[in-house]
Amino acid sequence: MIGILALQGDFSAHHDAFSRLDVSTRLVRRLADLSGLSGLVLPGGESSTFLKLLEGEGLWEPVSKFSKTHPVFGTCAGAILMADQVENPSQACFGLIRMTMRRNAYGRQLSSSIRHAEAAKELNVGRKPGPPLEAVLIRAPIITEIGPDVQVLATLDGQPVAVRQGQYLATTFHPELTADTRFHRYFERMVSKEAAKGEGSLDNHE
Repeated sequence: MIGILALQGDFSAHHDAFSRLDVSTRLVRRLADLSGLSGLVLPGGESSTFLKLLEGEGLWEPVSKFSKTHPVFGTCAGAILMADQVENPSQACFGLIRMTMRRNAYGRQLSSSIRHAEAAKELNVGRKPGPPLEAVLIRAPIITEIGPDVQVLATLDGQPVAVRQGQYLATTFHPELTADTRFHRYFERMVSKEAAKGEGSLDNHE
């Protein structure tokens, strides 16, 4: 079961994307909703508003703790929350991925656009060349710096717009607002792999 943080933003679009893949999801609005989940999505929205709502609902620490042991997928504002450094302006974040994010780097909401990004072969079925990614940019941030262990999964004009570090996946755009489910399928595989590893360790313990 994959959880989707549902305090604000486009959480319903993530639910719809996973539904097209027959993947079960649960909307997360309170602490009890985290119980039994195998992964978590931090959706797009407004990152500073997310901070206030997470604190107000008493979810900042529980989500931070959950994220240390489970796969997490963040899009746009969710990706900002996953960074270890945020600029324009600086703000608190979970520090899950070694990257620096600059907020609203593509301009205000009126400057939103749909562009085409180049996908790494890891996103495509059979790792064969796939079509360009439809990148929906809405007050999108940019990744200005990444650590040596961060894998780039998609680029736009030579700049990373989708990255992975271990069990963490982040995009600066909104794949959930398109018919392309490659990122959601990719994350579901990440979650299944981590769950299988956990079950294996339990079997070994027994």
